[in-house]
Amino acid sequence: MKIVIIGSSGRLGAALTREYREKFDVIAFNQADLDLANPNQIRGKLSPLDFDVLINAAAFTNVDLCESQPEQAFAINAEAPRLISEICSEKKAKLIHFSTDYVFDGEKREPYVETDAAKPISVYGESKRAGEENVLTVQDRSASAKATADRHLVVRMSWVFGPDRPSFVDAMIKRAREEEQIEAVADKFSTPTYTRDISEMLSRFFDVDVSGGVLHFTNAGECSWQEYAQHALDCCRASGVPLKAKAVRSVKIADMKNWIAPRPVYSVLSTTKYAQLTGVTPRSWRDAVADYIERSYSKK
Repeated sequence: MKIVIIGSSGRLGAALTREYREKFDVIAFNQADLDLANPNQIRGKLSPLDFDVLINAAAFTNVDLCESQPEQAFAINAEAPRLISEICSEKKAKLIHFSTDYVFDGEKREPYVETDAAKPISVYGESKRAGEENVLTVQDRSASAKATADRHLVVRMSWVFGPDRPSFVDAMIKRAREEEQIEAVADKFSTPTYTRDISEMLSRFFDVDVSGGVLHFTNAGECSWQEYAQHALDCCRASGVPLKAKAVRSVKIADMKNWIAPRPVYSVLSTTKYAQLTGVTPRSWRDAVADYIERSYSKK
């Protein structure tokens, strides 16, 4: 199987590239290789290639910067996926496009399922939702292209962490090593998701079509950023990682004066559909974080 991965220098894209290179014929593009804000470059780089699956793991993810750069956000997060979807359909190749829990407004207070209405509250969320629609909506395509587009898949995730680029959990561990007191938001909830687990699950869907074209995948459970950070510190101590801070103090979203964009307060994604399709329940976020810290920090 021939696979193209876009975003190979990012946290998720690097993990996918590393995982799949030993199993498939992989062509990987990082940000320097392919500018998603440049439609001519996208067409020029992808059209000559022969591939079966294209994975788009690239995005403009700086939530606050998106507020001041909406044109760039929509170019990368919405218009690029539209063009990539068209190219994949022309080639009868499957597109797997990653999206986010930020397409929801956070008002539900129970896990969001794939059929819930997306109501983004930030430019980032709006641009990602537009990208989803552009991947899944068929416009002026031939019957064969439409059939291929119907196979495209949008995978929504939340709070992605992994070894290839620092995330929230790495920032908290770094601070805990350097400072005696650290804090994290205690009134915002979602679920951490390990890139190692995403890599393992995704290949199940290379040849499998998903009804509705949308799938949620996270590790199991839910937590606040404070709970997430505290568990990471507890795992570090259990693994012998020296820390100055022992506890994570709580702060509220209202205390985050440097935030520009609004964030959904509750954006937990239900993985019931994934479990029904595969017969597999994702491991808990606590186990995934413990595994990550054991692999990445215990010997450092």
